[in-house]
Amino acid sequence: MRKLLVVARHNKAEALRVAAGLTLLSDPVRVAVVGALEDTPAVAEQRELLEFAEVPLEELPEGAAGRSRLAGEMLEADAVYVI
Repeated sequence: MRKLLVVARHNKAEALRVAAGLTLLSDPVRVAVVGALEDTPAVAEQRELLEFAEVPLEELPEGAAGRSRLAGEMLEADAVYVI
């Protein structure tokens, strides 16, 4: 099994959609969000899908602390998608 990480950076709603699609594989998926998620219907819909699929979602702060945590998560993953 490969560990998949989706990094939501630029287009966060699309990144959540991609992560939801990756759940169709048998590989575990995690989501790391850089900064805060927008409060939009598209984001809410994708968050609901990810919660249903039990996909871990972590919001990371902007700055050095967030980058450090993101680097650690990237090292643990076998494949990383940055969207």
